[in-house]
Amino acid sequence: MRIIPAIDIIDGKCVRLSQGDYSTKKIYNENPLEVAKEFEDFGIEYLHLVDLDGAKSKQIVNYNILEQITSKTNLKVDFGGGIKSDDDVRIAFECGANQITGGSIAVQNPTLFEEWILKYGNEKIILGADAKDRKVATHGWLETSELDVVEFIKNYKQKGIEYVICTDIAKDGMLQGASNDLYAEILENTEVKLIASGGVSSIDDLIKLKELGCEGAILGKAIYEGRILLKDLKQLF
Repeated sequence: MRIIPAIDIIDGKCVRLSQGDYSTKKIYNENPLEVAKEFEDFGIEYLHLVDLDGAKSKQIVNYNILEQITSKTNLKVDFGGGIKSDDDVRIAFECGANQITGGSIAVQNPTLFEEWILKYGNEKIILGADAKDRKVATHGWLETSELDVVEFIKNYKQKGIEYVICTDIAKDGMLQGASNDLYAEILENTEVKLIASGGVSSIDDLIKLKELGCEGAILGKAIYEGRILLKDLKQLF
């Protein structure tokens, strides 16, 4: 199972939110590159980089940080937040992203998102399926649609999507465990490479996600608050 630490960016700084609420932001480091290098030093291979400014403003803002991290580390970076146009996707890949994650765009402009899957391939394009009470949320989780998250994922699997990052917003940043029931339901209903995100607070949580059959797990606050130690991850996964 992939272990994927997250770096969320606001104003060029590494932050964490609780339940996606921008007013709860806590700054962990002024220098995201420093954080990324530390992850790499502990044997981490993957990074989930989110442009929260971009998610809010609906266009990429922090592409310079993406470029810094990809040019100065060997981390495989999936990048999301504010990707809404062909230019955004092109810039993200030019700046070194290994994969990009589209969430809001997959709800608002499915035709365009499907074009990206065809153009770049399903190894490069990740579906971001963020759920609030099972409904798909968009725009940095500031808006909620009427789409059921499981049906949303099933629909995109039929259109060729392979990788899905699913975040249960109620769990995110709360350190109270992941949404195992939701992930089990997704994996029972569709064959996607599911990356679980939100709520992971311990090594036990990670073991449960691995047993469920998740392709990967994204870690945020658990690492920054010292609940999960990077050295332990290297030994176990």
